[in-house]
Amino acid sequence: MYLSRIKNLIIALLTTLFAFSIMVYPKAAFESSLKGLEMWWEIVFPSLLPFFIISELLICFGVVRFIGVLMEPIMRPLFNVPGSGGFVWAMGLASGFPAGAKLTARLRQEKEVTQYEAERLVAFTNCSNPLFILGAVSVGFFHNAELGILLAASHYIGNIIVGIIMRFYGSSTVTAPAHRKPTKINLFKHALQRMYHVRQMDPRPFGKQMGDAVKHSIQTLLMIGGFILLFSVLNRMLAEFHITVLLATLLASVASLIGFSQEIISPFISGLFEITLGSKQISETSSSALLQQAIVVSFILAFNGFSVQAQVASILAETDIRFKPFFLARILHGFIASVLTLLLWKPLYLNHGHQPTVVETFSSHPSISWIYGAWESLLSVGALITFISLLGYVSLHWKSLKWKSAR
Repeated sequence: MYLSRIKNLIIALLTTLFAFSIMVYPKAAFESSLKGLEMWWEIVFPSLLPFFIISELLICFGVVRFIGVLMEPIMRPLFNVPGSGGFVWAMGLASGFPAGAKLTARLRQEKEVTQYEAERLVAFTNCSNPLFILGAVSVGFFHNAELGILLAASHYIGNIIVGIIMRFYGSSTVTAPAHRKPTKINLFKHALQRMYHVRQMDPRPFGKQMGDAVKHSIQTLLMIGGFILLFSVLNRMLAEFHITVLLATLLASVASLIGFSQEIISPFISGLFEITLGSKQISETSSSALLQQAIVVSFILAFNGFSVQAQVASILAETDIRFKPFFLARILHGFIASVLTLLLWKPLYLNHGHQPTVVETFSSHPSISWIYGAWESLLSVGALITFISLLGYVSLHWKSLKWKSAR
């Protein structure tokens, strides 16, 4: 009880100070909130919405259960999670955070995974998508395509290592569910039966399922947008009150000890709160070597930033999945990705004939030029997709309220 009161007092005090800082610097708060809104409006919403809607529908139609049965022989020995975790892993890689957390929470609500399995699963399925790493960070910020390959390899290999490590979490406490294990001959037939069973358990017609999928997805994205704006303002307020500079001064000795430029510390602290802003600031540091920049960016990409972690915490709060294992896994992933960046620097970057100061663009890399094209297309039509989707959401929500009042 006493600790709970202390915690509540600290949160209330910090919230009051945050509100006070906004009143002191209203212009800075407004500018930072607009920047966060722009990122959500043009990039986050249109890039995540299709994945969220498709994921909801695939769960409703039993496709996730079907994939789960087929992937059980792979996911169980490798990560100690059910085969349905393979679907979450794939969707998390494709769409980026916090898709892994949202889908894990849905599987937990559908009782597809146990509490410990969900905590293992969310620890390694919440990662950055390739479009952001290769398009935004490497090309948009660093103007260097080869660096994007290095960052992506470090990020995803690190994710796999974290998943393998987390397979031992809670293994002595909870055993795998006792499902009938079909032989290899009837595995596909068993998967089809499980998929059909899920469809039978959901009596909603397709139109209702589609409408619910759209509404739930947009509601989640609205929540994500709120966190992006909040942490964008928080990051700016920390800078305005020189708290970021103070923290950078405290970490300067650590940076000097490992041979890093002190100029990179302030962007690193910003990246701990919001990865997009931090990555951009790191790319703009002039006195730090490219290897140092790559190592630091790898860490904050893997750490996800407190903004994304707050989004995940909000999603997991609807279930019994605990946030602590996810947070520890993010720290672990950060260090693993940083070490992998250092180890892969020579084979994936220098051995291609590039020097650390050479600037590369996608024009000389046609094999991955589609990433750049996709990123440019997203920036050009993202706002329109968001606007049309929100209009559709308002229409669906209004019809739902009208139908309930008519009953």
